[in-house]
Amino acid sequence: MSARSMFLYVALAALQAGAARPAPKHHAVGKITVKTYDAKPYDEPAHGPKLMRTHVTETFSGDIEADGVVEFLQVVQSDGSTSFVGIERVTGKLGGRTGTFVLQDAGTVSGKVVAGTWFVVPGSGTGQLTGLRGKGGFTADLGKSASITLDYSFE
Repeated sequence: MSARSMFLYVALAALQAGAARPAPKHHAVGKITVKTYDAKPYDEPAHGPKLMRTHVTETFSGDIEADGVVEFLQVVQSDGSTSFVGIERVTGKLGGRTGTFVLQDAGTVSGKVVAGTWFVVPGSGTGQLTGLRGKGGFTADLGKSASITLDYSFE
C-alpha cells in the first residue's frame, strides 16, 4: 500500500469512528459578583514587590449560574499594579448541566482595570460537567462586577 493510500485509509477510518469531528463548542457569557475578599501579605521585603494571598468567594450569573471559591497569589508592585494567578472551584450550572469544575486563572490589575484569562483544568469536572474543557477570560473595573466568557466543550 502506498503512503498516500495509507493516509486516505487512516483518514477514512478516523472519520467513520468520529475522531475527526470536533466537539461542539459553546460560548458562555455572564458576570461575577464578589461576595468576600480577604487579602493578606505573606512576604513584605524592604525592597521589591509585596507578595499577597487573597481568598475570594463570588457568585456567577448568566450562562454560568454558580458559586466560586478562589485562592489568588499576587505580586503587588510599588505603583499598585498587580500580577496574579489563581485556582477556583466553581459549583453550580453551566449550559443547564449541574456539577463542579476548576478554573486556573492568570491576570493583572493596572490602574482600575482587572483583566485575566482562565481555562478549565482538564479532568476537574464532576457530575454532569464531567469531561468539560474550556478557556475564556474576564474584565472588570476594580471593585465592580466582572464580565466573563467561557468557550467550552465536552470530551
